[in-house]
Amino acid sequence: MIEHLIRFFDSSHLPPNLQKVVKPFGDLAASLCEDLQRSPERSAALRKLIEAKDCAVRARIMDEEGHG
Repeated sequence: MIEHLIRFFDSSHLPPNLQKVVKPFGDLAASLCEDLQRSPERSAALRKLIEAKDCAVRARIMDEEGHG
């Protein structure tokens, strides 16, 4: 069964500097989907990982704008 949350880890639309930030989160998300059976807890883990990924992307943008 396909995990629909995994699409939020796609970074192909982002510039390379942000793709680099997203990649480790995408790798971990893929690993979780491979290693854990689908469950509410796996979904919660992925949702929290999405939140962390979004925060990291914003942090990189702020760093590059000199607001870090």
